[in-house]
Order: sequence, then C-alpha cells, then structure tokens
Amino acid sequence: MDAFQQFQIDFGRHVRDPRAHPRPTGVSARRAGIYSELLYNNLEGFLLACFPISHELLGQRRWPKLVRAFLRDARCHTPYFREIPREFLRWLSQAETLPVKLPPWLGELAHYEWVELALDVMETKTPAHDPTGDLLAGVPVLAPAMMNLAYSWPVQRIGPDYRPRKPQVTHLLVYRDRADEVQFIEQNPVSARLLALLQEGQRNGREACLAIATELQHPQPEAVVAHGARLLEELRVAGAIFGAAPTPATTG
Repeated sequence: MDAFQQFQIDFGRHVRDPRAHPRPTGVSARRAGIYSELLYNNLEGFLLACFPISHELLGQRRWPKLVRAFLRDARCHTPYFREIPREFLRWLSQAETLPVKLPPWLGELAHYEWVELALDVMETKTPAHDPTGDLLAGVPVLAPAMMNLAYSWPVQRIGPDYRPRKPQVTHLLVYRDRADEVQFIEQNPVSARLLALLQEGQRNGREACLAIATELQHPQPEAVVAHGARLLEELRVAGAIFGAAPTPATTG
C-alpha cells in the first residue's frame, strides 16, 4: 500500500472515531477536529431530515450517541447520500450492541419515517390503464410507488404526546398519488390483505374479493364483494388505484 493510501485510511479512522485512533503524523489537532465535526454534521443533517420524530423523542443525550456510533461502526453498502437513512435503518436492525437503550418501538418508527423518503425518490413507470375502468371485472392498476406495511406498533401515532406501552398491530398503505404526493392510509387487516392480493397482479377485483371471502369463510361471499367494490372505489378516489388494466378489446 502506498503511503498516501495508508494516510487516507488512518485519517478516515481518526475522524470517524478520534478516541480509538490517533491522528496521523503531520495533522494538527485543530485541522482534524474541523474535519471530524464537518463529517458528523453532514451525516447528522441527512438523518435529521428523514427522522425528525425519532430525533425529538431520543433527545439531546441519546440521539448524538446513536449517530456517532453509526458513524463509527456502520459500513455502508452504497455511496449515494440519499441512501444514508436506509443504511441507518439497516445498521439499527443489525447492530449487536447500541450505545443507548432504545424504546422497543423506535426501529419501526424510524422505518415509518423513512418510508416517505423512499417513496418520494422511487423511480417508477405508470402502466397502461383505464382511469374509469371497472375495478371488479378488470385488474386494478395500483399506484406504482406503493408500500403495503404492517407494524407491531401504532407508529403513525407516536410522538411527543404519545409513546405506546403495549404493541398494537397496525396496517398502513403508503403510496405516491397521481400528483406525486406521498399519502398514508390506515387499513384494517382485511383491506391490507386485499391490497396484498391485488399487488400480485393476477386477479381482477372480484376474484380478489372472493379469495378474501374464502379465507374468512364468510357465509355471504357477495357481501364481501360489495364491500370490496366500495373499498376499491375509495382507493381510486384517494389515488392509490389509478384505474383498471385495459382489456384486449380496448388496448391501442
């Protein structure tokens, strides 16, 4: 290894963890301190933009310790700055030890905060569809930027005024609508399951509703279809469903 390469490695180790790694020869304490502070501030800036609630709830004691541990210990898998929040999530979920004790819901809260950024930058193509198409007879075309999520905690309610003590299974549909705005809809388990079936892209709306009725062993399948039709229409109005896939007769 060339001398300049060894210097870069040693300097990088020092600015990431000054206490554990001495300054390379010839680097003043003031200059190294400036680099270390700039690196921390830049990293924290990306995290603050994505995790404002987590930051507020952890406070000025635990949050900086967590960020410094991430800077020191994490080995990111991508060079893109916009992926830093996702790398932070990965590190949180995989780290064997953390410098502070976190609430049991913190990991899911952080993921919930990250989802908005993830969908905002997600590159998608809108498939062909009929905006006014029959959602029961046709295959519903979902918003291409969409996540159908299930959490063990009510993450959408967590904040300075509410910190849950017991888990509560929560289903959330998060998507980017026609105006490219990220939207959130709280779902019940049945509607979340219906969306999961539709995400497979193989069933039309009626078939998906009947599959739900079978899973529920519902005595009146047509009642489930009627309820599903109303739900699908509500999702179309909300922008989570763009329309129905064109049939061969209408293609072109």
